[in-house]
Amino acid sequence: MEKLNDLEYLKLTKFQKFLYGLKNVLVSIPLGLWHFIKNIGNYILKGLNAIKNELLDIALTFKNGDWKTKLSFFVMGFGNIARGQVLRGILFLIFEVVFIFYMITTGGYWLSKLPTLGTEGPHEVYNETLDQYVMTYGDNSFKILLYAILTIFFIIAFIYTWRVNVKQNKIAEEILATGKPLKSGKDDLRSLVDDEFHKTLLALPLLGIFVFTALPIFFMILIAFTNYDANHNGFTNSLFTWVGLSNFRQLISWTNGTSNFSATFGEILTWTLIWAFFATFTNYFLGVIVALMINKKGIKFKKVWRTILVMTIAIPQFISLLYVSKMFSNSGIVNGFLMEHGWITSRIPFWENPTLARIMVIVINIWIGIPYLMLIATGILMNIPADLYESARIDGANSYQQFMKITLPYMLFVTGPYLLTSFTGNINNFNVIYLLTGGGPTNQAYTTSGGSAGYTDLLITWLFKITTQDSNYKLAAVLGIGVFLVCAIITVVIYNILPSMKNEEDFQ
Repeated sequence: MEKLNDLEYLKLTKFQKFLYGLKNVLVSIPLGLWHFIKNIGNYILKGLNAIKNELLDIALTFKNGDWKTKLSFFVMGFGNIARGQVLRGILFLIFEVVFIFYMITTGGYWLSKLPTLGTEGPHEVYNETLDQYVMTYGDNSFKILLYAILTIFFIIAFIYTWRVNVKQNKIAEEILATGKPLKSGKDDLRSLVDDEFHKTLLALPLLGIFVFTALPIFFMILIAFTNYDANHNGFTNSLFTWVGLSNFRQLISWTNGTSNFSATFGEILTWTLIWAFFATFTNYFLGVIVALMINKKGIKFKKVWRTILVMTIAIPQFISLLYVSKMFSNSGIVNGFLMEHGWITSRIPFWENPTLARIMVIVINIWIGIPYLMLIATGILMNIPADLYESARIDGANSYQQFMKITLPYMLFVTGPYLLTSFTGNINNFNVIYLLTGGGPTNQAYTTSGGSAGYTDLLITWLFKITTQDSNYKLAAVLGIGVFLVCAIITVVIYNILPSMKNEEDFQ
């Protein structure tokens, strides 16, 4: 689509400007997806080139290196020790010894079991001493998968360390060729608390990220390719094994019967996106309006109004949301008050009516979210140059025009990334839905085909129910991957069309 210059754009009517903006958005979405796919391809090519360059450098290092370097290809650290860098050499050698010992004693066993995830399940064996059959547990599919993943990561760490060992020998040869001395062990230790201190500080957090974030993610992804559920728990019941893409086909294939997860997934995904849209933008615009009202000149007791709003943040959601849930129940104080004063003759089914329940969670989320946006907007509004408003008033702009032409564009520019993260955060907003409705009211069609889901369930709460109520871990893992893909696609596409990213200098 041909892009208009500023003069051509100003000549358009309001409706034409709206159509022009809408066309830009519709064109930007496929372009964003194309750039995303293109970038993935570029990264793959760069990765392949990097691997090729590394292999070439390894071959040249072995070919041109001295006997110490060549021997270090097989005995890690030998070259460092032979050249006087004893501490480095010992560390490399210890790592190699530990790796070989682990692979011989344990790692090889777990890797050998990985293709089948175990072959011998729980069974009864006759015990001659007790003169009876006793249950004997064989393989443990869960442990096999977990320790096999750890072993694979250990192998990757060994390959990386071996490559560092080769590089160290090459660098040491080049330094000695120039006549300069190599760093001693004391120099290495000193650098860990001086110029390399950032690496020392980051070592423990990186280990924590690997253990508590990276490892569970990889484990969950692999679970999606197994039949791990209540009937195949991998130990006390029966082993689970690889099933390929059958779980993904079950989630996306539209079939009749009681196992049609695709229909439930489509319904809940639609509601999740609707919820995320309203939960994000109602909070945003109402929070900005409240901030404008409080910061308006002539408003008294500004600190009091801000304090009252911030109180909803100070009270834990676990308490406030459960209390609000009880307030609007059939026996809650809201229905009781309305019936007592004769305003209603029968109780309002706030949580039993699907449409009303969805409206209620959106409205209550506004009560929770406005204070956050009010605080954010207040800080941004204070930084908008006052001379912009003064110039607008001189030109005859009214309050509405000032808001639409100055305040709102500035707010959207600054808070664009926040809106994106807030939208993806609301897709995974577990607390509000679970504490208010628990995902209810229950949809019988969902219950028979989608694992006990309700009308207000989001993908994240449905995932929780599939895991805790139905113990269907394999489909929960598939659903987790689905949630990630939805969030990733939305984030990448919207991030690349945000004005904050494309025109960073506009409001500087």
